[in-house]
Amino acid sequence: MKNLWLYAALASVTLATPVLADDAEVEGIRKALVQVTGDAAPDSITPSPASDLYEVTFGSKLFYVTRDGRYLVQGNLLDLQTLRNLTEDREKVLRKDAVAAVGEENMVIFPAKNPQHEITVFTDVDCTYCRKLHAEIDDINRRGITVRYLFFPRSGPDTPSYYKTESVWCAKDRNKALTDAKAGKALDAKRCDNPIDKHLALVSELGLRGTPAIILEDGTVFPGYMPADKLEALVNGKIH
Repeated sequence: MKNLWLYAALASVTLATPVLADDAEVEGIRKALVQVTGDAAPDSITPSPASDLYEVTFGSKLFYVTRDGRYLVQGNLLDLQTLRNLTEDREKVLRKDAVAAVGEENMVIFPAKNPQHEITVFTDVDCTYCRKLHAEIDDINRRGITVRYLFFPRSGPDTPSYYKTESVWCAKDRNKALTDAKAGKALDAKRCDNPIDKHLALVSELGLRGTPAIILEDGTVFPGYMPADKLEALVNGKIH
């Protein structure tokens, strides 16, 4: 009976309509956060769908803070009427924006001839399942999916995988070099300016743990390998 009462009570909860930001409250929250984080000021402070909480972002990281600036909440905000995860909805947008900020000039792109969708994949040249995914790149492209690669050498900087990745980036034909590297072929060692450290910083910001990490156009993250047919179904919304 207690559980039935609890479920009934939860079902009756209604999230309040968002209110306009109060300048004094926003400034108070900002000062409270800076006191804790030092120079790391939040990127945004805006009213959340819950009337007693403000949404605070640091890059693509999302938190909630009470209006008096005293309590910080880290977790998911759920709308019990629509059963939507409002936090995940916002985090998708933040991820999408963070990836877009990298710029395609800092990616290795395998374009579809007749593009209908695009995915962004964080990849490691020595990762077995990254290689398996890339072995299907022609099939993926034929299905109208453009693949944009960002680098995630999981062994970190100053390691063989990192330097191999740098050689891919510095090659005259990056697409061929990446394909060769994933096939286990030796590359000519090359050094040049590259975006790998920026990619790794984004990995940390997004909280990615493994490769391949697939980010869809709406910012949804799917970890791990997925064959071309299931990937096509995924981008077309036929599986979730």
